Amino acid sequence: MTLYLPYPPTVNHYYARNRNGSVRLGAAGKTYRAEVWAICHQVRLQRLAGPVAMGIEVFPPDARRRDLDNILKALLDALQYGGAYNDDNQIVHIEITRYPHQKVGAVWVRLKTLAEWQADKLLGRR
Repeated sequence: MTLYLPYPPTVNHYYARNRNGSVRLGAAGKTYRAEVWAICHQVRLQRLAGPVAMGIEVFPPDARRRDLDNILKALLDALQYGGAYNDDNQIVHIEITRYPHQKVGAVWVRLKTLAEWQADKLLGRR
């Protein structure tokens, strides 16, 4: 399954702190999760069981310097919320590549079972 998703918020914007110092999902996190949920349900995404492999292609919305690892938490949590898999601890393989920025940032995500991913790799398909 391949999904075209909006560019995720960084961890710094995904969460917010309460007055007592505890951490909760922030407004940007709630919005992003809802957007991913809608896309997953629109394409009738089938929940993957067992070990999951994913390829991620990142197209930032501007030319600012960005750390790739800062978008993973929001992306993986939102995909879980959207029904791509039961828990993000199922993910055993991730390949991530950043490309030049686009006017509207986006993320391409390829999700497969680990067995499908390994078979495709063996056969030279991606």
